[in-house]
Amino acid sequence: MITPRTLKGFRDFLPEMMLPRENLIEAAMKVYRSYGFSPIDTPSLEYLEILQGKGSDETDKQLYKFEDHGGRQVGLRFDLTVPLARYTAQHVAELPMPFKRYHFGKVWRGENTQAGRYREFTQCDFDTIGTKSIVADIETTLIINDLMERIDLKTKKPFTRFKIRINNRKVLSGLLDKHGIADKTTPILRALDKIGKIGNEAVFKEMIGTASITEQQAAEVLKLTELQGSNESVLESLRRMLDGNVLGEKGVTELSELFQSVSVFGISPDRIVIDVSIARGLDYYTGTIYETFLDDLPSIGSVCSGGRYDNLAGLYTKQELPGVGASLGLDRLLSAMEELGMIEKVSTPIEVFLPYFVETRLADYLKFAAELRNKGIGVELYPEAKKLGQQLKYADKRGYHFAVIIGEDEFQQQKCQVKDLRTGKSVECLQKECINFILLQ
Repeated sequence: MITPRTLKGFRDFLPEMMLPRENLIEAAMKVYRSYGFSPIDTPSLEYLEILQGKGSDETDKQLYKFEDHGGRQVGLRFDLTVPLARYTAQHVAELPMPFKRYHFGKVWRGENTQAGRYREFTQCDFDTIGTKSIVADIETTLIINDLMERIDLKTKKPFTRFKIRINNRKVLSGLLDKHGIADKTTPILRALDKIGKIGNEAVFKEMIGTASITEQQAAEVLKLTELQGSNESVLESLRRMLDGNVLGEKGVTELSELFQSVSVFGISPDRIVIDVSIARGLDYYTGTIYETFLDDLPSIGSVCSGGRYDNLAGLYTKQELPGVGASLGLDRLLSAMEELGMIEKVSTPIEVFLPYFVETRLADYLKFAAELRNKGIGVELYPEAKKLGQQLKYADKRGYHFAVIIGEDEFQQQKCQVKDLRTGKSVECLQKECINFILLQ
C-alpha cells in the first residue's frame, strides 16, 4: 500500500479552508474589477530564460526547473509579475495601453517552510502596465486599502486593523548614490529586506560582508531606515538627507505627492505610513514599494506587497512598458485570519439542509428543494432516508444554519419546521412562507 501523503511545503485543502479561500478570491475580484482591471491567465510553466535572473539570487535558487520531454529548459513560475512582463511584450499589439489586469494563480518557490509560507501558494495580483503616472501608484495604494477593508468571510470580528507601509526605491538608490556605493545596490537592498526578520545589527554585519562597504557607509544606510515619526516629519528628514541628489529627491517628491493625494480620501494617516526600512528583495522594483501588515499579527509578515517596476518588460521588447501593482498573499492572510479566530468553520457553501426521512415522499422533497433553489436559496437534500437525528448530526457537522424538517404530517398540512441549528430553536410555518422566513434571517 502507498502511504497517502503530501510533499513538504505543499498541502491539501479541506472544504472548511477552501470555502474562505474562494470567498477571499471573490472579494478581491470585485475590488479589482471596480477599478477597471480585466482578468488574464498565463501558463504555470515558462522557458527557463524567461524566469531566471528576473527576481533575485534567492528566487533563482528557489526555482523549480527541469528539462522537459522536448529537451527544453523550463521552470515553474515563482511569481505572476515576470510572466506578466513576458505576456505584455508578446501581446503588446493587441492590448490597450495602459493595460490593467488581475491574475489569480499558483506559484512555486522551493524555500524553507514556516507559518503562512509554503512552497506552492496562490497569488492574487493586479497591475497597471504602460504608464509612469503617479496616478497609478496612488490607485494601487487605494486598492490595497479597499482589499483589506472589504474582505468579507463572515468573520467573527471586523477586519480593519492593518498598516500599509510605503517606501520608494529611488530614495534608497539616491542615498547609496550620494555615499558612492550605488554599485552595491543589489546586495545592500537584499540585506535591508531582512530587517524585520533578523534585526538591524545582523543587517549591518551582512551589508559589510556581502556588499563590501565600510562600517560608516553601513551606518549611514541604517540611519535612513531608522527614521520614525509622522509621515510629514519623515519626508522632511528625507529631504535633508537627500538634498543635492537628483534621484533621491525625485523619490521623496513621489512619496510626498502620493501621500498628499491619498489623504483626501479620509484614510487615517496611521493606516498608510512611510517606512523607509522597506526594501523589497526583488531586483525589478524601481519606484514606489508597498508592504501591508496586520496590527494584531505583524509576525506573519506582509499580506499584500508590490511596487513599481519600470524596466522589467525591457528584457523582452524595445517598447517601454513601465508597470506598478501588488499581490494579495492569499495563503498567508488566511493563515493569519485562522490564527486570529476570524474564520468560521463550515464545510458547506449554503445555509439550508433538507432531511429526507419519509421514504415514500422523495418526489415531494425533490420538488421542495427545487422551489428553494429557484428562489435563490441553496439547499442540500440528504440522499438516504435515515433517522432524523442522524441527519441533523450530519447537518451540524457540515455547518448548516437551518434545517427544514418536513414529515408526513407536515406534508399533509403543507407546513414545515425551520430549525436554527446554531440556537436549537424551531419555528413552524407554511411551506410557501418558508422561503421568506429564511431570507429574512
